[in-house]
Amino acid sequence: MYYKSEFYSPTGSHKVNTALAQAFYAREQGLERLTTETGAGQWGTALAYGCSLMGLKCTVYWVRAVYRWKHERRNLMQMYGAEVFASPSDRTESGKALYSKNPEHPGSLAIAISEGLEAARGDKKVAYGLGSVLNHVLTQQTIIGLETQKQFEMMGDYPDLVISCLGGGSNFGGFAIPFMGDVLTKGKKIKFIAAQTQASPNLQGEYRYDHADHAEITPQLMMYTLGHKTDFPPVKGDGLRYHGCSPILSLLRNKGYIDTVAYPVDEKHVFERARQFLRVEGFLPAPESAYSVACAIDEALKCKASGEEKVIAFNISGHGFLDMVGYSAVLGMSLD
Repeated sequence: MYYKSEFYSPTGSHKVNTALAQAFYAREQGLERLTTETGAGQWGTALAYGCSLMGLKCTVYWVRAVYRWKHERRNLMQMYGAEVFASPSDRTESGKALYSKNPEHPGSLAIAISEGLEAARGDKKVAYGLGSVLNHVLTQQTIIGLETQKQFEMMGDYPDLVISCLGGGSNFGGFAIPFMGDVLTKGKKIKFIAAQTQASPNLQGEYRYDHADHAEITPQLMMYTLGHKTDFPPVKGDGLRYHGCSPILSLLRNKGYIDTVAYPVDEKHVFERARQFLRVEGFLPAPESAYSVACAIDEALKCKASGEEKVIAFNISGHGFLDMVGYSAVLGMSLD
């Protein structure tokens, strides 16, 4: 078993790979502010960091269910200079429509995307930056898989099974797409598994055109979707709670190249696997990355039971050092 560790970046996740690029090009275009959404908070943190390096202002609309319990991550974004608002908020028309009915609305990535887009409208000095789903994001994230390919080459080994968690698709795509290229152009035999939550198993949805946001501001994308107006129960791995999947990955799924497994909403199995990983490797993966860990361990145990030998590669998209509140809630631990 091999894992790619993306937690060594300044903010602790793979999101910096695209955040720095987007902030750089925004500065080159003469922009002064970037607006965005965030689910788990890793993307909001990364873009806040990127903007701080490029001298840009940053506004983050954060899914309320996560905003409530990730106080330290919110503080980190603010230390980078970002302004952070719980979504849905009363600052945008799309947010007000939901906030006025329920100020405690848990929110979703689709809603937060609508708010970020709306906040960027009408000002030529402001643009919206997205942390997943779109082609340019996945392209920039392929540095993950390209590095992993080089590392396998150095070790003289090669994976039979490639695993990563999947919400919108940025870290799964970044890790898997270079290996997918080997399958499509070199005839390599690899099985790809996307580890998801049963709260929103988008790869098990319908393959059709749908909006990427709740308020229907975005163009429609051809993707696997559960419906952009659908309400999903909050989970601690909330970065995976999104209705749609990247068009690139959706096409590959439709062609039969990607399998998916969805874990129960209570997340106990997933977080138990993360605790097992922690006790062996010494660091705590992000709640979303815990899904990769769980799937990899489950697949390894299947091999152990069957006697089949496989080389398993999985991606750890970020660390979970700021997520102990979520782990303790699911695992019944006390933080006193």
